[in-house]
Amino acid sequence: MGGFFSSIFPSLFGTREMRILILGLDGAGKTAILYRLQVGEVVTPISTIGFNVETVTYKNLKFQVWDLGGQTSIRPYWRCYYSNTDAVIYVVDKLVAMLEEEELRKAILVVFANKQDMEQAMTPSEMANALGTGLDEAMEWLVETLKSRQ
Repeated sequence: MGGFFSSIFPSLFGTREMRILILGLDGAGKTAILYRLQVGEVVTPISTIGFNVETVTYKNLKFQVWDLGGQTSIRPYWRCYYSNTDAVIYVVDKLVAMLEEEELRKAILVVFANKQDMEQAMTPSEMANALGTGLDEAMEWLVETLKSRQ
C-alpha cells in the first residue's frame, strides 16, 4: 500500500524542484552550460555579475539551476547559496582544486572540462577517460544518481 501512495503522491502534489549550483572561476563557461541545458543550444553569454537562475527540465526532472558568478569578489558569497543544494556542477577550464565545504558534504559533484581549444587543456580523450564524454552523459549520470537518493 505504501508503494501505491509513493507512486501517486507526486502526480497529485507535484515533485519538488532539485536545486543545482553551477560554480567555477570567472570565464569558465558556467552560463553557457546553463543555457545549453535550458534551450538546447550554445549561446554566447556575457560575464555573470551576481547570478542567473533558471528552471530546467531534463528527463522529466525539474531543476532550479543557479549559475553563480565566478569573480574573485563574488566567490566568498557562494556559501550563501549552499543550503538545500542537491548537486553541484563545477566548471573548470583548467585543473583547479575546489575546497571541500561541510555544507556540500552530501552534494553530488559534476565537473565539466570546458575550453578544450586552449593549448594547456587536456585532450578530449584524456577528459573522456577521466570524467566521461560530455554534458548529456553527465546529466544522465546526475539524474540517475539523484533519483536513487529519493
